[in-house]
Amino acid sequence: MKRLRWISFTFVIALAIVVGFTPSAAQASALIPSHPVVAPAPPPGPDRFKAIVVQYNAYEWWLTRWSNNDVVCQVIIDHEGIPTLGEIYTNCEEDIYNEWEDQQPCPEETLEDNPHRCPGYYINFISTLLADKEITVTLPPPMVWVSLDDCIAISALATNLCEYKPILILTGAEPLPNETILSLEGTFDGERFTCDPVCIFELEPTNQDGIMLEFWAYSSYGDSSEKFTAQIRVTVISEDNPDEPSWYVDVLSRQWAGQPTASCAETWQTFPPVGGPPPWLTTPQNSEDLATDIPYSYLAGNLILQGIVDASDCPDGGLLPEGGANPCGLDTAQSVVVEWQNRFDALILDVANEAGVPAQLIKNLFARESQFWPGIFKNTTEVGLGQLTEDGADTTLLWNPSFFEQFCPLILPNNACKKGYIHLNTEQQEILRAALVGSADVSCPDCPFGLDLSQADFSVNIFANTLLANCEQAGRIVRNVTKKAPGKAATYEDLWKFTLVNYNGGPGCLAYAIQETWSAKKTLDWSHVSGYVAEECPGAIDYVNDISQ
Repeated sequence: MKRLRWISFTFVIALAIVVGFTPSAAQASALIPSHPVVAPAPPPGPDRFKAIVVQYNAYEWWLTRWSNNDVVCQVIIDHEGIPTLGEIYTNCEEDIYNEWEDQQPCPEETLEDNPHRCPGYYINFISTLLADKEITVTLPPPMVWVSLDDCIAISALATNLCEYKPILILTGAEPLPNETILSLEGTFDGERFTCDPVCIFELEPTNQDGIMLEFWAYSSYGDSSEKFTAQIRVTVISEDNPDEPSWYVDVLSRQWAGQPTASCAETWQTFPPVGGPPPWLTTPQNSEDLATDIPYSYLAGNLILQGIVDASDCPDGGLLPEGGANPCGLDTAQSVVVEWQNRFDALILDVANEAGVPAQLIKNLFARESQFWPGIFKNTTEVGLGQLTEDGADTTLLWNPSFFEQFCPLILPNNACKKGYIHLNTEQQEILRAALVGSADVSCPDCPFGLDLSQADFSVNIFANTLLANCEQAGRIVRNVTKKAPGKAATYEDLWKFTLVNYNGGPGCLAYAIQETWSAKKTLDWSHVSGYVAEECPGAIDYVNDISQ
């Protein structure tokens, strides 16, 4: 049985879809091609450049010979400060550039007594003037977006529930005025399709790996979009009423226009379990669903130490020698402990929805790392709710490029940030790592409770992006060892457990365990991989088990 029915509609029919028209199976199947067709030629891709003239402040410098004050070269630059060697090379003759590059400073005594005897040249600033220059800009390319018709996104399960047979829609978008999308083209599970200007597919059930959709748009501008992909899984649900089934639909694509897909699923090229991931990898609809009432001894101890809780009637002031709360102190502080451990829930939910990291995972990680007290552990360099270290900051900046692009310009000049983290020099990388750890450090001696809680709020976003970086790095380790897409080698849940090993013990701990498991020809799941976690990675197994329970 074919798993795809595709329909090519005119604009009138496409408009009908917008107002609620849904094609019947008979209508869809009537338009299936009756004979095989060759695969479409690959699209040329976007080709959109425009030259524009802009005004700028031009700075004029003269390169002048010491011996006779002859001006040998005029240098016009677009920035303050002296011209660079490259700008001298561009504006001056090659022999002058070579002399300038090799020239030694004029001795101070000669410069004072007889500067005409100084060798070579000197450079001096002449004027600032308003000038025009032509620059080339890239125009926004055409796009295609993927959506489902009449389905409900279940964010807690990171999937879509369809009451009727699911309809998938591709919609072209042309950002340039006076231009239009001419057609959409591609292949769906190996079958070629062309449609104008909206594509509509009636989906059939698939296997667990789903089916692949490749698609692109042609524009009246004369180019096309890039080639996009989507992996689609359709599962029939018929347990409650076999006569009236419903469907789960999962879509992995950068062009997905619906609710965010399950975290890191696209990176790993895998789907979460049918019906959604396990509870510890979900994001609920409401922050109240994240609420807990766990009696945290370390949190209670800090609340007592900061005077937030009065435990003076308890033995030893309610404290244990190592800083936690004793049973009396814990009992006295319990109501405040419950309130405090839930004070970040709304923020966790907002960040989870924005970054695409499971809210429950973030909360569980904070509980394991800091018990929601975002200070610095004694005698360590771990800071914040998720206990960030410099090594952790290095992972975040290297493996989460989008976060690096946002964070770096806050600390370093923009021209340095454009190089990417890996191309910064050692000093610049150290500055960025220290700044990121400092952003997660909310200790503040002059603030109430010794904490800057506004900074604690900001740090939640840092830890969400750090988790995303670790899922990228964990996926790369699995790919390097197995030579497969991560999702072909391990399940979605196990890949998250590998990510937690990476977060807690570092990539060396994870790479060793993955390599040993794979070399032993064992299944790449947590039950096997945990057996190969090295002794040099203490606590990694308990760490993963605590967070995933």
